[in-house]
Amino acid sequence: MKTLLITGGAGFIGSAVVRQLINDTQYKVVNVDKLTYAGNLQSLISVSTHPRYKFEQVDICDAAEVARVFREHQPDAVMHLAAESHVDRSITGPADFIQTNIVGTYTLLEAARAHWNSLEGERKANFRFHHISTDEVYGSLGDEGFFTEETAYEPNSPYSASKASSDHLVRAWHHTYGLPVVTTNCSNNYGPYHFPEKLIPLVILNAVNGKPLPIYGKGDNIRDWLYVDDHARALRTVLETGKLGETYNIGGWNEKTNLEVVQAICALLDELHPQGAPHAKLITYVADRAGHDKRYAIDATKIAADLGWKPQETFETGLRKTVAWYLTNTDWIKGVTSGDYQKWVQQNYTERSTA
Repeated sequence: MKTLLITGGAGFIGSAVVRQLINDTQYKVVNVDKLTYAGNLQSLISVSTHPRYKFEQVDICDAAEVARVFREHQPDAVMHLAAESHVDRSITGPADFIQTNIVGTYTLLEAARAHWNSLEGERKANFRFHHISTDEVYGSLGDEGFFTEETAYEPNSPYSASKASSDHLVRAWHHTYGLPVVTTNCSNNYGPYHFPEKLIPLVILNAVNGKPLPIYGKGDNIRDWLYVDDHARALRTVLETGKLGETYNIGGWNEKTNLEVVQAICALLDELHPQGAPHAKLITYVADRAGHDKRYAIDATKIAADLGWKPQETFETGLRKTVAWYLTNTDWIKGVTSGDYQKWVQQNYTERSTA
């Protein structure tokens, strides 16, 4: 039975990956997460006591602790999702993004390289380091065209610049040291368990509570939307069948303006939560974000042609599932919005650690 080390497994995308790996496969999973504000172990309650799951509260910038995790758990592969990821936060406080996304990735690469060099035979031949990144490293598109795996990097925010730097480090460790790596760059994710600072969960929760629905500028910025469970399936596919040294772009083929996304949420809430309808009356426009990229759109042809992956959800089916989830999972939402999820983590993790 293979052991996978997942960094950032308590985050939005990471927790979706962990849940799938535990529920749908026979992998052992070691979840390594620092538990910043965006790390929520309540998103993993359904698998937290599973015998194939293990949690390690570790900062990936801590070289000694990262080395210990590799030494104790002897992983057969790494899926590196740990990152500071919110663009607005990177603008007001870029230092954390430089530290986690660049220094943390370097620290993890060095630990993985040392571990890989210690392996022999089939285990060494089959080891993988899967780096998960974003389409924002490519910059901004005009009205036409798509990001491909050959698109030049032009990051425009501290967040995307830090992720571009981490991508380059991974590529360099492959070409210089031979570390067996694969890289993926994804479009905007959405779905259950999403921290409510991001557009879709923020709009859902604000609308339910009768609060304004803020939209940057004119709302005409375009993003390609990818349902998080589809993304998790794609990541597993790349880990298991991707070609070493290759990059795969993962997108949902769902280009929407921010205004279209908000309007679609309002229409679903009018149907599923009619109190306060029409919810579109809450839409407000705020000053645009500094350096706001106009359009992202991913060409996911390569992963479909080479690895056979395609998204199972359309934007319409995925958004309906997402809105319905937020309307029914009030305990999770209450814990996140009140901050009690952090107290819960401290209490439960401390109890488990000292038991």
